[in-house]
Amino acid sequence: MPVAVVTDSTAYLPAELSGSYDLTVVPLTVVINGVDGLEGLQIQPAEVARALTARRSVVSTSRPAPSQFAETYRRLLDAGADGIVSVHLSAKLSGTFEAACLAAAEVGDRVRVVDSETTGMGLGFAALAAAKAASDGKDLDSVRGEAADHAARVSTLFYVDTLEFLRRGGRIGAASALLGTALSVKPILHVLDGAIVVRDKVRTAGRALAKLVDLAVEAAGDGEADIAVHHLLAPDRATALADAVAMRLGDRLRDCYITEIGAVVAAHVGPGLAGVVVHRRS
Repeated sequence: MPVAVVTDSTAYLPAELSGSYDLTVVPLTVVINGVDGLEGLQIQPAEVARALTARRSVVSTSRPAPSQFAETYRRLLDAGADGIVSVHLSAKLSGTFEAACLAAAEVGDRVRVVDSETTGMGLGFAALAAAKAASDGKDLDSVRGEAADHAARVSTLFYVDTLEFLRRGGRIGAASALLGTALSVKPILHVLDGAIVVRDKVRTAGRALAKLVDLAVEAAGDGEADIAVHHLLAPDRATALADAVAMRLGDRLRDCYITEIGAVVAAHVGPGLAGVVVHRRS
């Protein structure tokens, strides 16, 4: 059996790719008013969006326990895997990476854990690259290298209608959150070195989406690229965004995906999210 690849549920792989490679997904947990459920299995993004807009609702998220990872790793190794590469969302956004590292230390030296320093399809592109390398028969360190290399090739940019949910969850500082309410400024955010920071500022939602297109094209550079457009309860906004980026990139665009984000990220960004992940090919 080749190297097994593990990721977590925030990779948000599009349905058309979910069966392309052998990937094991460990889900994170979402808690709504004290009731917890596994992302993608028991809790869906629409439920989170409704809870966020309801009065007196409390929504939070939690990482998988190290024991969940350890159980997954042992099962894969017992099934004959030569080794495991486990690729996860940024350690600055979640304790998931730490939990995977604790499990890897318990299981043994045949597990390599990679911090993608992003989430969504930024993580997804890295996990898919690792899975492809594994299916091609590459060894453990080579598969790990593919995951790290492709994680470094992504840019994750996004717009939200309000920064309040990111502030509540501690994913952005209070000063940056205040910026979003001052003078109707609409910040464009991106993931830099694993953290969410303000990338640019505009005055209206329409200008924010236009700026997202500009920044996505800039992030693609002069070579070929793939894009993934994420949204939360905003499919029309996502389609328009994908079409605009595709028109600008022309024949340099290889693959384009549109996916709704899952419940965990939904809990921190709120309804109205529009984001673009740019994956630069070699």
